[in-house]
Amino acid sequence: MATNGKLAVVAVGGNSLILDSKHQTVPDQYDAAARTMAHIADMIEAGYNVVITHGNGPQVGFILLRSEIARSQIHPVPLDSCGADTQGAIGYNFQMALGNEFKKRGIKKPVVTVVTQVLVDKNDPSFKKPSKPIGQFYTEAEAKERIAKDGWDMVEDAGRGWRR
Repeated sequence: MATNGKLAVVAVGGNSLILDSKHQTVPDQYDAAARTMAHIADMIEAGYNVVITHGNGPQVGFILLRSEIARSQIHPVPLDSCGADTQGAIGYNFQMALGNEFKKRGIKKPVVTVVTQVLVDKNDPSFKKPSKPIGQFYTEAEAKERIAKDGWDMVEDAGRGWRR
């Protein structure tokens, strides 16, 4: 399969892997990823080289929630580890789904997942007012309780509820 020399960078939002409140499990997210990877396979068949990036807000929130629930039994998971964990897990699902789609279509191309790191200045003024909320959505009352009880920083997120 020849490429046309064009590069497409496709950003898949972490929220797009969560179809609704009844479809949040890892298998559900794989199914959503597989549907997306079918479209990406179309692009590759059309000759594009594709780089896929993704968000991970809800997935990081799931790990944080698990960590919170288990806090009396085991150590908490640091946020950077949550990010790396979700990068690997989502990348794995994308790689598996795209590889499976390639097999169906007879495409012989490697699929690779890369986990990245970013250097962040701990004194960056953006930390005083975070702009990218993560995790599950809470009602305003639940958010106010978490802010008061646990010292969480929370913001209202685009009319969908409150998040960390």
